[in-house]
Amino acid sequence: MNHEVFPNSRLYDTGYCVLFVKDVEPDALLSRIIESNATPLLINRDEAEAIKALGEEIEAEDVPGLDVEELETTGMLDNSGPLLRAGAYQGWSFVIESEGSYLAGDAVLKLASAGAIAYCARLSATGASWISYAENSEILSSFDPLFVDRDYGKQPEVLDRLTGHRAAVVSGDRAEAYENALRQIQERLGCLIPAGVDTGRLSAVRVPGQY
Repeated sequence: MNHEVFPNSRLYDTGYCVLFVKDVEPDALLSRIIESNATPLLINRDEAEAIKALGEEIEAEDVPGLDVEELETTGMLDNSGPLLRAGAYQGWSFVIESEGSYLAGDAVLKLASAGAIAYCARLSATGASWISYAENSEILSSFDPLFVDRDYGKQPEVLDRLTGHRAAVVSGDRAEAYENALRQIQERLGCLIPAGVDTGRLSAVRVPGQY
């Protein structure tokens, strides 16, 4: 896998969760999956990491491109919930959550896929991984790539027919099951994020009270 393309196991070494949805604008996607009426702010990856690390202790010099007062009034410094960043690339919108699993929840996937298709990949800091796929608010695939034949979705054959991910996992090294499944699904569905897109400013919101 090209390690300059996200998601993969290298660009976020502390783990991540990423959600892709076809043909839904980024801000509309954020509105679907959060209960609050948060106003998105444009935040880049480094700024997001600083905000998460420092929370209410952040100073203007830590994020010179942002207004600290605005961060505070919009709830962006509330570390009780995930910080989500959303963008779009080649017909897919995506939401990135580093170091968390909020986006991997079944309820979020169902909301995100209403009238659309959605795909979620999660990798923890310990290396545990999970992949899910949904259409029209139904989770069709939900599995650990290490046990690709144990799929808890309603129609696992749909994703396999679209991508051939099972054969990619079975024919490869078991230690690389996640990467092999991810590569196959990304290439066939076309849902990926060049590293430069992830690094730049994306619409960001905080979802308080979810940790």
